[in-house]
Amino acid sequence: MANQLARFVLSGLVVSNFAFADAEKVPDWNEQTLFGDWGGTRSDLYNKGVNFEFIHKSDMLANISGGIKRGSAWMGNTEAGVRFNLEKSLGWDATTAYIHFHSQLGDKFNRDYVGSFVGVDNIESGTNTGQFNHAWIQRSFSGEKLSLLAGLYAIDSEFYVTDTSGIFLQPPYGMANDMAQSGKNGPPIFPVGAFAVRVKYNSLGKAYLQAVLTDGVPGDPNDHRGTHIKLGNGDGTLSVVEFGHIPQRVDTSPESTWQGNHEDGEYFNKTAVGVWRYSARFHDLDPANTSLYSSQGAYFLAERTLAVEKDHPAQGLSGFVRFGVASKDIHQSDWTGSLGVRYHGMIANRDDDIAGMAVTISHASTKYRFLNNAASSQIDAEATYRAQISPWLALQPSLQYISNPNMDAALEDVWLVGVRLEVVF
Repeated sequence: MANQLARFVLSGLVVSNFAFADAEKVPDWNEQTLFGDWGGTRSDLYNKGVNFEFIHKSDMLANISGGIKRGSAWMGNTEAGVRFNLEKSLGWDATTAYIHFHSQLGDKFNRDYVGSFVGVDNIESGTNTGQFNHAWIQRSFSGEKLSLLAGLYAIDSEFYVTDTSGIFLQPPYGMANDMAQSGKNGPPIFPVGAFAVRVKYNSLGKAYLQAVLTDGVPGDPNDHRGTHIKLGNGDGTLSVVEFGHIPQRVDTSPESTWQGNHEDGEYFNKTAVGVWRYSARFHDLDPANTSLYSSQGAYFLAERTLAVEKDHPAQGLSGFVRFGVASKDIHQSDWTGSLGVRYHGMIANRDDDIAGMAVTISHASTKYRFLNNAASSQIDAEATYRAQISPWLALQPSLQYISNPNMDAALEDVWLVGVRLEVVF
């Protein structure tokens, strides 16, 4: 019955939703996308509450030293999204719906060449397949201060997120690995979503509180191809609660009225703490110990705009820091921490380019080190530069260093280079 209910809800959502980001004004698709406005069709659909977006990413990576073996590989990720403003299309007040579909192709570079605990590329998945990871409907209340969402959902779209870290190719700058390592089939993060209910209160530019309850086992651990929603069978649930503060910036100088994130600039000021817990119990890392433990953790994150160029509010330096802990008896890593900086418009006449550097430490739990004669931690570092060739085309080289891959003393430290090509259709 539970599975039938889930299929019924999702089938209703598929009829009515899909997309990537809200927009307050009609986008200029002829300027921002390769395929343009489709002869005016996109604008007509947008005015009726339907917004489409299509993106493709191709990554070429090469292991030049250490790890499992030297070599190169290609990986591809194609995403399609559509958001329905159901107030415009159906007259449903303050209601939106969303579906996101993605497909993976190519090699498994980390698995075959590197062996990193946290991965090396955020579009690499275990199986080449196409699947939905979002298919939900959301209703806002009290002037959009309160919202309720239900459907297929990936928690890394809203929880444990720092926008400034999104520039990097390495996975731990999306969902940090203290939480990403958890669960019987991982938590519901890219590439797999889970049936969920999320509630959020936002004081519109200040404090927010959000909580989500999801299926404890997203997808099907025995079949990684396609989209699966299977409720029950002892899956339990995953719950996450996050409290944060995002104050707006107010420039009080007489010549400026800029406030918060503006189309002519960017401003980052976010601080948040979160806790997560699975209702199911998990086996000890030591097979000889038959005890069962809770899987739970907590995290802290902050990001800030550190400097803005005086005459160019869209350009400047920003940074982030993140730290999280997880249950030491059942997880390979009991804490992870990362920090990084990025500069938007560092090179003259390249105002839309972004350069970034970041480092992550994944600390091995005492029990894991003892059982596997493992190193105490894995350290990941990345330097990258995203060159915005045109509004719809970007080229992003990346240099990565990984010490103690998978905390395995037998694997040498890794140096790898790569490049990402991103096209917005």
